[in-house]
Amino acid sequence: MERELVEGARQGDRAAFDALVRRKVDVVFRTSLAILGHEADAEDATQETFLLAWRKLPSLRDPDRFDAWLGRITVNASRLILRQRRGVREISTDGIETAGGHLPRGAAQFGDATADTDAFDRAFERLTVHERAVLVFHHRDELGLAEIADRLGIPVGTVKSRLHRARRALERAMTIEQPR
Repeated sequence: MERELVEGARQGDRAAFDALVRRKVDVVFRTSLAILGHEADAEDATQETFLLAWRKLPSLRDPDRFDAWLGRITVNASRLILRQRRGVREISTDGIETAGGHLPRGAAQFGDATADTDAFDRAFERLTVHERAVLVFHHRDELGLAEIADRLGIPVGTVKSRLHRARRALERAMTIEQPR
């Protein structure tokens, strides 16, 4: 069924392409969000992914490799959004007071967990798009090395080395970002 949609879309059938978009939009958005870390950026990357896919679909040689082809476009669109990103978006909580002027019970533990999550997010943002992508595909999407290689269009050995380097880079970034 999907192969027929890809073939139809390759020949300019907008209804077939719309059906493909409906099938793939959640996966593309989740991958972009995991790489970029910001919903608005992920929405932009998702839109850019499908715009590029529509434009380049006639050049797709093997319709059975559509998912891998779309995965590479998603990573490249995310890379483009990262280049365009200006500054870091942060929401300040300075000056916010709680009722009674003190923190609710358990808030200190929540604050520690939030600090750890924030440190991880900042560390993850220090990684390159390739490092983010391989970590997302392996740990979040639970893809095997061969599946990641297929999705990124690179050899399995390259996936192994990128995964190793990405883990080390994340560890180094975490030591920098850990609250003291």
